[in-house]
Amino acid sequence: MISILMTSKKFFVALVTLFSIMTNTTSMAQQQKLLTLEELNFGGVNYRKFVPERLYSTWWGEQLMYQDVEETGMIDMKSGERRKLFTLDDVNSKLDVAISKLDGFKNEKIRTLHYVKYPYPNETLALITNSHIRLLYDWKKGEVAWIQPCEGEIETHWNAKSRISAYVKNDQLCITDAEGKVRQVTTDGSREIVYGQSVHRNEFGIEEGIFWAPDGNCFAFYRMDQSMVTDYPQVNTFTRVAEYEPDKYPMLGMTSHKVTVGIYDCTTGKVTYLDAGDPTDRYFTNIAWSPDSKTVYMFELNRLQNDCMLASYDAATGKKAEVIYRETSDKYVEPLHPIVFLPWNNNEFVMQSQKDGYNHLYLYNIRYKKWRQLTKGNFVVEDVYGFNTKNKSIIIASNEANPIQRNLYAVDVKTGKRKALDNSRGYHFASLSKTGQWLIDSYSEPTVPRNVDLVATATGKSSRLLTAKNPWDGYQQPIFENGSIKADDGVTDLYWRMVKPADFDPTKKYPTVVYVYGGPHAHNVDATWHWGSRSWETYMAQKGYVLFILDNRGSENRGIEFEQATWHKLGKVEMRDQMKGVEYLKSLPYVDEDRLGVHGWSYGGFMTISLMTNYPDVFKVGVAGGPVIDWKWYEVMYGERYMGTPETNKEGIEASSLIPMAKNLKGKLQIIIGMNDPTVVPQHALSFIDACTEAGTQPDFFVYPGEGHNMMGHKSVHLHERITQYFEDYLKN
Repeated sequence: MISILMTSKKFFVALVTLFSIMTNTTSMAQQQKLLTLEELNFGGVNYRKFVPERLYSTWWGEQLMYQDVEETGMIDMKSGERRKLFTLDDVNSKLDVAISKLDGFKNEKIRTLHYVKYPYPNETLALITNSHIRLLYDWKKGEVAWIQPCEGEIETHWNAKSRISAYVKNDQLCITDAEGKVRQVTTDGSREIVYGQSVHRNEFGIEEGIFWAPDGNCFAFYRMDQSMVTDYPQVNTFTRVAEYEPDKYPMLGMTSHKVTVGIYDCTTGKVTYLDAGDPTDRYFTNIAWSPDSKTVYMFELNRLQNDCMLASYDAATGKKAEVIYRETSDKYVEPLHPIVFLPWNNNEFVMQSQKDGYNHLYLYNIRYKKWRQLTKGNFVVEDVYGFNTKNKSIIIASNEANPIQRNLYAVDVKTGKRKALDNSRGYHFASLSKTGQWLIDSYSEPTVPRNVDLVATATGKSSRLLTAKNPWDGYQQPIFENGSIKADDGVTDLYWRMVKPADFDPTKKYPTVVYVYGGPHAHNVDATWHWGSRSWETYMAQKGYVLFILDNRGSENRGIEFEQATWHKLGKVEMRDQMKGVEYLKSLPYVDEDRLGVHGWSYGGFMTISLMTNYPDVFKVGVAGGPVIDWKWYEVMYGERYMGTPETNKEGIEASSLIPMAKNLKGKLQIIIGMNDPTVVPQHALSFIDACTEAGTQPDFFVYPGEGHNMMGHKSVHLHERITQYFEDYLKN
């Protein structure tokens, strides 16, 4: 009996042990699942399942609303619970009757409520649009209250007050009034004469070309004459016989387009152009209106971009009223933000400027013509979200807490004192309620995929609405690290990110790839999830690589001295800083200095080839995407800001050119471009390849027909597999 019991006991222990081993093995297998590019890359078929959950929300006055595909409704501001208001079926069930009043429409359906808006704080009306119609749905009455066709419109700007839509159709500026009457404002719109769209190649913070006045009865618009601009000969190769489809592309020092600003009065049908003088070699940007809709403000910049002024104009006559502000520089001034009037004081507005070395807020009083600086310090104000009209504060985002963080603050307009509105960690973005008493704070931290908080801006008190799960749970995850080194000047801190394989062994030697961008208006390293790591870095880490990313001088959000260190000598300071990063890598016992690679796109492509040819014995393999090769072939607005012209900075442009460096290429280099790139035109890559053939060096070349500066959709998956394979073929062994 004892023998049987002992045998049974041993059998039970054996079963438990076997079950434990099987469980652990299964768990380990689950943890060893690898992420593919279909899951990591934004063009992948499974990508959306592997990004942190979001809360799609908007505001109805002071009430927070959620936006789902099938339904929309309120979010309880205390409990966070949702209360459904109406569904997609509710809207579509009422649509047939409403749409019958429009000519030529049948069986039209709304497909999603993800982008529903609530334009009237005191009315139960929701604005819903698709590519054919826009409508106001009254959820209280359960009916379509107003409907308007919008088929064929681009750059549409709908005004909630007048319910007039201003837009571009068939190259012409048009409006549709609240009753559905269409009026064509212009007649000479064409490829040469562009109306109502972004101008100056989207520089200077310009993202649109129509600007409504507060009263909803008139709007300002851009008119761009580019008939004098040289055509760059792009070709469509998807027709049986390739067709000529040129881009207007003004290169450094060449003739640029001419922009004027018009005012259209919807009541009278009159167009008045601002009397800003000869538009030749001038930039007009950051258009804003006075609260009474009588005055238009804009920043005006010379072609050298070193003399900037803020001017005001009479909207009725177009006559210049006065020059309110002027700023000059021995390098460049870059206005990026329109002025914003205080909601409680029509005589004061807020302006942003870097004139003290960092982007800060300045308050101007029109009546007394006085300026006052509102924020000050060695940090950058990165965004202005709006105002809390009750306690008279400005809600901003800045990197005051840390250069690689982005945090939210309320700035008291009277005292300038700042109150933190978040946890003082991570990277935060806000959405402000109508009067600014509440904001939605969506943020991440290096180990936090995403949290969403509801914050009272007066007190800073918050409540959690969403804690996103880690979408990579159950998959092998790399090791993400962060630190800093000194720049080549020995003083400035530069921040880096490192990505290591999940099974990292410090006693081994790893092939290491430096990912680089390095140019203005961008950065790579921040205090977001995984320190801002790109998903491709995870893919490479899974394959046994170490990835290293460093933000050199010249990149954004560190102040004007940091950014302008590269002025008129692009590539030089950046390379020296990147080589400080390489020096750091070589000090690490697990980095194989004989297997160093480099990869970047656009400015990063320029940096990749610069590093490969200036330090040919350091980098074994490089992949350069959409690279600038010679700045004299780049467009005027961006290019001349940083490099001048071939006449004013001949030495600097020639020194940065990669054409003479083609002879220095020793490692394996793959260049990849979109065949119809309108940003870094194919002439760059093709000219470098030609120089290599003359010099006898051997780069590889791959082109994506019909693609632009970036590969779109699923072609991005193909692109990143190709980049990866190049390192696998030539760097790993």
